[in-house]
Amino acid sequence: SELIKPYLGSKYKFTEVPKNLVFHISEHSGPVNEIQWCPVREQSHMLLSASMDKTIKVWDAVDAGCCLKTYSCHYGAVRAAKWSSCGRRILSGGFDSVVHLTDVETGKQIFSSKNEFRISTLKFHPAESNIFICGGFSPEVKAWDIRNCKVIRVYKAAVQQTLDILFLHEGREFLTSTDAVSRDSADRTIIAWDFHSAAKISNQIFHERYTCPSLALHPTESVFVAQTNGNYMALFSSQRPYRINKKKRYEGHKVEGFAVGCEFSPDGTLLVTGSSEGKVFFYNYHTARIIRTLSAHKEACVSAAFHPILPSLLATCDWAGEIKIWQ
Repeated sequence: SELIKPYLGSKYKFTEVPKNLVFHISEHSGPVNEIQWCPVREQSHMLLSASMDKTIKVWDAVDAGCCLKTYSCHYGAVRAAKWSSCGRRILSGGFDSVVHLTDVETGKQIFSSKNEFRISTLKFHPAESNIFICGGFSPEVKAWDIRNCKVIRVYKAAVQQTLDILFLHEGREFLTSTDAVSRDSADRTIIAWDFHSAAKISNQIFHERYTCPSLALHPTESVFVAQTNGNYMALFSSQRPYRINKKKRYEGHKVEGFAVGCEFSPDGTLLVTGSSEGKVFFYNYHTARIIRTLSAHKEACVSAAFHPILPSLLATCDWAGEIKIWQ
């Protein structure tokens, strides 16, 4: 991309809140569950989307706003899709209980595996690019090695469903957010795991009676946020014992049961989230105040993702199947 070239050699500058619509893309025929910019800097004009219409699409979302390729390997709604670190493969999973690793160029499956459960979240290991973790409608979370197509570790929690996974500390530990909100206590809502031993480090992290549909790590500081179904985001230390910061709460947006994603801007100054009413909310990370809201979509906006290199370029997606690019 000619637009990205000038930024490749330089450090990421300050993030501003985007105001203008650049592209309005609406080729998906079902809700878009997840979007992700390609992590390879030279190819970061490409945006990946996973949809309930059973497809994954790759878009040129920087120069042209057009679909480059559609992958139809799933026969159920695609709930999660992730780029590999090399940008040549896409990992995807969904309600057909199948995980696929697809070659971006050829569209062929390098690896496919049927699970016993519907998949709702997938994450590549940050340091070991051949390993990924998958979770879904099951008390188990599994770590896979794509070189031999085998499950290498199983993490067992007494829950019904895993909603999201977040790696910490170069992948030595990770967090799972679950749908477990028991009547007498709210333990097990967020669980910390030791990646290598599969031991539980803590399940006493979040004590309020809300599930957390998504987790996001700060790019430079040792903190993470959890989106909660209590219509606020909670801030935690990413070091043991993962204490909640009671002074900061990012509130004002509505979640209302949707799997609304949240993330930090690449410079860590802003926290962005979608909302069930279609708006995008920009919070100042340090003060927890709302800086601005963007009336982005008519339906629930479930994901908002800042571009890793181009300052202030934002992709959003919604429950009507639309993707929008803002700057």
